[in-house]
Amino acid sequence: MNHLDATPPPAPPESLPPSSLGARLVNVFAAPGEVFEEVAAAKPAAANWLAPIVLLMVVGWIGGWLVMNQDFAQQQFRDVQAQAIQRQVDSGKLKAEQAERIVEMQDRFAGVQRSVMVLVGPPLAAFASPFWWAFLIWLVGAKILKGGFTFMKAVEVAGLSSMLLVLEGVVKTLLILVLGNIFAGPNLMTLLGWEFDPTNPSHSLLVAVDAMAFWVLVVRAIGLARLSGASLAKSAGWVFGLWLLFTGLGLGVGLLTQKIFAG
Repeated sequence: MNHLDATPPPAPPESLPPSSLGARLVNVFAAPGEVFEEVAAAKPAAANWLAPIVLLMVVGWIGGWLVMNQDFAQQQFRDVQAQAIQRQVDSGKLKAEQAERIVEMQDRFAGVQRSVMVLVGPPLAAFASPFWWAFLIWLVGAKILKGGFTFMKAVEVAGLSSMLLVLEGVVKTLLILVLGNIFAGPNLMTLLGWEFDPTNPSHSLLVAVDAMAFWVLVVRAIGLARLSGASLAKSAGWVFGLWLLFTGLGLGVGLLTQKIFAG
């Protein structure tokens, strides 16, 4: 056989071009592993974390404005404040006259308070969540699991994971408006149809059992696995373990604060 007639070997496959930012923002819902593999191999891109943060702020502003302009929401906020003041009166830390003056002051500045919450709250939450989780992903993945990636790579993964928080913001806003309850959300408390009591630790725990929150944790675990090279099971153990730790600490601090103020 003439070797010149032999079929030439196939050319090596060319590497796929990087996906667009829009594709990464959408694909993180359905195929986060592929998105994070690309992020881990690509050059640093600030848009991967900045775009989700901007979207999270916009959704927070719109949702906050819609909720805070509802009569039921304003009344429920007043009720929560009034209950907190009444507990101070019952414990003897406030006199009835002092409580009345505080309530009058709160009513006078209620509009300003709501405006500050709507304007300042979303940016703080939008930046705090991805950067806090980026620090944890970097600490565990790069230092403990020896993944060897930079902090800003962890920021990109945590930022893209925040796209699920954008969806959560939309879902929570719709549930609040439909159910007429500022504490409504995709959590066990809403599913059971119970009325939320901020002073009840078990109610706070039921609120923490949130379907969207667990989805975000799974996606963060996938990101940690892709950056560090560790297994998904080990990465999920770290992510969920840290979530349990800080959730427990938060509930414990809240309970201790209530006891201190209750006297």
